[in-house]
Amino acid sequence: MEMRLQKFLANAGIASRRKAEEYILEGKIKVNGQVVTELGTKINPDKDLVYYNNQIVSLPKEKIYLLLHKPEKYVTTVRDQFNRPTVLDLLPPALKAVHPVGRLDYNSSGLLLLTNDGDFTYKITHPKHHIRKIYITKVKGIPAEASLDKLRKGLVIDHYKTSPAKVKLLGKSKTEAVLEITIYEGRNRQVRKMCEAIGHPVISLKRIAIGKVFLGNLPVGEYRFLTKQEIDYFMSL
Repeated sequence: MEMRLQKFLANAGIASRRKAEEYILEGKIKVNGQVVTELGTKINPDKDLVYYNNQIVSLPKEKIYLLLHKPEKYVTTVRDQFNRPTVLDLLPPALKAVHPVGRLDYNSSGLLLLTNDGDFTYKITHPKHHIRKIYITKVKGIPAEASLDKLRKGLVIDHYKTSPAKVKLLGKSKTEAVLEITIYEGRNRQVRKMCEAIGHPVISLKRIAIGKVFLGNLPVGEYRFLTKQEIDYFMSL
């Protein structure tokens, strides 16, 4: 049965489908010994040999779905060009054939999903699905209600207007405030940029939920397998 090359790479746990497309365009993928740079290329997993970094790629025998409590100072990639710790360093060797689902930046912590199932990744990361993401963020200063309303209505950052966010003020001191921010999109460093745009830079940022799945009391640096109900929930989106 034929499938698109980028889907095969995603299902093999090499990267998300969009990242796999980048690898193809960059000439990093070979099929039967020949470099392939066409995104429309189809392969037969039972007959064709696919290589990434000159290593044969094969489909996993079983699907893996993990929820990780990402610490700060870890990058959300399979490998890092600057040799910084990656989230895969937190997993045992038997579970390293996965890729992160979406991003959580280097200085942020919290809930991160990992899998070797490309379809699962596509479900969660494609913008059309509008999955909510909840963050707890500590910011400098005490935002006025008018500033929080700007977040709730959407504001312009990086030449685009953010979708309306849900914002709650959870607590405050003389110099800082703690906010719960819920967004339904996932642009690069979005929550940090939103807070900077209202004049209250982020001190710390932690993601506590994606959709209906919460981080709970999972310790920092630890992981667990998603339950069947959680997997079914994401696949039904």
